[in-house]
Amino acid sequence: MPATITTPQGRRIAHHLTEGRGPVIVFLGGLKSDMEGTKALHLEDWARAQGRAFLRFDYSGHGQSSGMFEQGCIGDWAEDTFEAIHALTEGPLVIVGSSMGGWQALLLARRMPERIAGMVTIAAAPDFTEDGWWAGFSDAEKQALERDGRLELPSDYMEPFIVTKRMIEDGRRQLVLRTPLALPFPVRCLQGTADTAVSVKTALRLLDHADCPDMRLTLVKNADHRFSDATCLGLIETAIDDVLGVAG
Repeated sequence: MPATITTPQGRRIAHHLTEGRGPVIVFLGGLKSDMEGTKALHLEDWARAQGRAFLRFDYSGHGQSSGMFEQGCIGDWAEDTFEAIHALTEGPLVIVGSSMGGWQALLLARRMPERIAGMVTIAAAPDFTEDGWWAGFSDAEKQALERDGRLELPSDYMEPFIVTKRMIEDGRRQLVLRTPLALPFPVRCLQGTADTAVSVKTALRLLDHADCPDMRLTLVKNADHRFSDATCLGLIETAIDDVLGVAG
């Protein structure tokens, strides 16, 4: 059973913390995924084998944490991320953000850059509520969202899910690609060319936009959004090792 904390906002966040030496590796999962996913569990085992501290957790409305997904938004999950890290870790961090977790990693970098020693993103999806969802909605869908407050969207990677008006409106307050984005630490970005959820164009846009002294993007031919076969998992390990080596 996971341990839990309760945030100041009253949300119960389920988590697993592996003790070890720092920097603490923190895994931030994607939209509607949870801390029992392939990447999170693999990286936990990998960190434990090296004696490194590792934290995985579920955002509210995800996995074993409290709340319903449809009630949440990017800002809520950013609060969950900050509160879990604040309550459960000390010292420098290496943040590993997958898909929506990549956006969360960038929001965290804005809030507490002094704690972050390095970052690895996997198919990072910054600003997707605006540039993916809203931009892709038809006029009829936009009208339905305004009228009903919610839309049901299909997905290539999971069951259909509900997009709410609150998610869209809150997402606009969390955008990171429209204003300066300082990442004053080593960053390694991983992206599959066969990803139908997050495009290579998005990865290149982030690479171009961020102000970072040491940022690299690795494109993996034919890798999809899951990025969790043996080769991809090995690339994630190598990227974490790389930023740990740079960070000392």
